[in-house]
Amino acid sequence: MRDTADRPDPPDEPPLLTRLLVEVFGTFALVFVAAGGDVMAKVSAGEVTAMARAIAPGLVVMGMIYALGDRSGAHFNPAVTTAFAVRRLFPGRLVVPYVLAQLAGSVAAAALLALLFGSAIDAGITRPKLVTAEVAFAIEVVLTLILVTVILGTADRARIVGPNAALAVGGTIALCGLIALPIEGASMNPARSSGPALVAGDLSTLWVYWAGPLVGGVLATVLALLVHGPAETTDDKARKAASGGDEERGTAPAAT
Repeated sequence: MRDTADRPDPPDEPPLLTRLLVEVFGTFALVFVAAGGDVMAKVSAGEVTAMARAIAPGLVVMGMIYALGDRSGAHFNPAVTTAFAVRRLFPGRLVVPYVLAQLAGSVAAAALLALLFGSAIDAGITRPKLVTAEVAFAIEVVLTLILVTVILGTADRARIVGPNAALAVGGTIALCGLIALPIEGASMNPARSSGPALVAGDLSTLWVYWAGPLVGGVLATVLALLVHGPAETTDDKARKAASGGDEERGTAPAAT
């Protein structure tokens, strides 16, 4: 179990509205790049290669962690938010606001892509390509298990901050995309998949990209419990984050 007794307390968290705004923008950036890469590949007749589309989402997440990780925790993914809450590192009462903010950012990005490229937004939908929906679900479970395990192992409590976390998380997203993007989209993120599906009006396989990442994220928390033991909540701020207790100014600490 990692020793956190000498770790300094994090600085005061920004207001909840600021954290939600960061989650909206960060998810907007991720979906604009991830779905946008697919859309632009279609309109450019393949000039945006599969390798570029696999790596780009990892790079934008890396940049967002560097730039904004200390403001909201840089979740940008309902599966990550849920995993931190299950691990008792993030207040359960903030899960719904965070997820709604992430979905808002995703829909906004997809709507902008539809405005710019019209019906080509259909290319931004994550869907099984070379496998059945059931196989795609299994792949999403495994990919998200890997991703969230890396996140839980590099995060500071529930915050994805610093160069080590940025490189590890961004690199893992890119790696998963390189092997699975041509097969089933390599979403690992219900928000990334929801915006384009909602804007394009095709929800037929959206369940794959909600159920798979959520199951994978929860499995990652089980693995973290087996490997690292219960989450460290020995100091006052960590206990408040785990329980959802209010800080003096009325909001609980944020997490990535």
